[in-house]
Amino acid sequence: MSFAKTAASAALMTALAATAAQARDQIRIVGSSTVFPFSTAVAEQFGRSTDFQTPVVESTGSGGGMKLFCAGVGTDHPDITNASRRMKETEFQLCQENGVTEVTEAVIGYDGIVVANAKGGPEFSISREQLVTALAEQGPKPSTWDEVDPSLPAIKIEVLGPPPSSGTRDAFEELVMHEGCEGAGIECEGITIREDGAYIEAGENDNLIVSKLEANPNALGVFGFSFLDQNADKLQGSVVDGVEPTFENIAAGDYPVSRSLYFYIKKAHVGVVPGIQEFANEFMSEGAAGEEGYLVDKGLIPLPEDMFSTISGNVTSLTPMTGSEWK
Repeated sequence: MSFAKTAASAALMTALAATAAQARDQIRIVGSSTVFPFSTAVAEQFGRSTDFQTPVVESTGSGGGMKLFCAGVGTDHPDITNASRRMKETEFQLCQENGVTEVTEAVIGYDGIVVANAKGGPEFSISREQLVTALAEQGPKPSTWDEVDPSLPAIKIEVLGPPPSSGTRDAFEELVMHEGCEGAGIECEGITIREDGAYIEAGENDNLIVSKLEANPNALGVFGFSFLDQNADKLQGSVVDGVEPTFENIAAGDYPVSRSLYFYIKKAHVGVVPGIQEFANEFMSEGAAGEEGYLVDKGLIPLPEDMFSTISGNVTSLTPMTGSEWK
C-alpha cells in the first residue's frame, strides 16, 4: 500500500473514531479502586460547578482500566483511566498498537498501602520480612502469626487483599514481597503470594474489605491509606518496620509501603467528548489536589509544590508520554 493510501486510511479511521466519540457527551473514567474515591469526588464537584455532565467513574482495578483504556479510540472506549501504579511499558505499547498514540500522564499525589484490622482486634507491629514469611508461596506457609514470630499474636493468618488486576496488589508485591524476601531468607526470583486460603482475594471494592474486617477483628486487610483514614473510627493500622501509617509519615517518605497515584488522559477524545480537559484541570487544581485541596480531606497525600506545578502544566498542555519513561 502506498504512503498516500496509508495516510488516507489513517485519516478516515481518525475521523470515524471522532464521529463515534462525539455521540457520547459524558466523560467515562475507569481504573483503580484506590483512586476511585478521589476521582469520584472530583467528578461530583465538576458536575456541580460546571455546565458539563457529571463523569461516570468505574472501579475496574488499575490493570483492568489499562486494558479498557488502551483498547482503542471512540465512543466504546473510556476517556481517562485511574491507576495506583504507573502505566507499564507493555500497556503503553498496547495503547500505541491500538491507535491510542497520545496519552498524558498525571501524578495526583501519594498513598500508603496499609495492613489494618478492626479496632478491638489485636494490634500488630510487623516487618516486611515477617509479612513475606507469612504470605509467600515459596515460604514455610505458617498457619498462625506466632509461628512467623513469637512476638506476634497467636491467631490464624488471614489477610484480605486485592486481586492481581489491582494496582494495590502490584505495589504490595513490589514494596513488601520483593523488598522483604531477602531478609526473610526466601528466594526472591519468582516470589508469589500463597493461594491456600491465608491470603483471600476480596475483589476491587476496598469498602467490602472494610466490612469484612469489622465482622472478623482477627483478620488483616491490605488497602490504600485513604480507606484507613476514612474509616478511622472502625479500623487500626499496623505499624510496619517500626513506622505508623499516618498522613505525616507517608508525606515525609518515612512509611516504607507508599506509592504514587495516577490518571491518564486519552488526547484523541479531548475536544470530542465534552469536558475532558476541564475535568483534568479541576483534578490537578490547587483546590482539589493541592496542599489545602478537598482531596487531602479524603486522605490524599499531596505532591511537593514544584512537582505539583510541573504536572499541572503537563495536564493543561496535554503533554504526551514518549515511551522514554521506562528508560
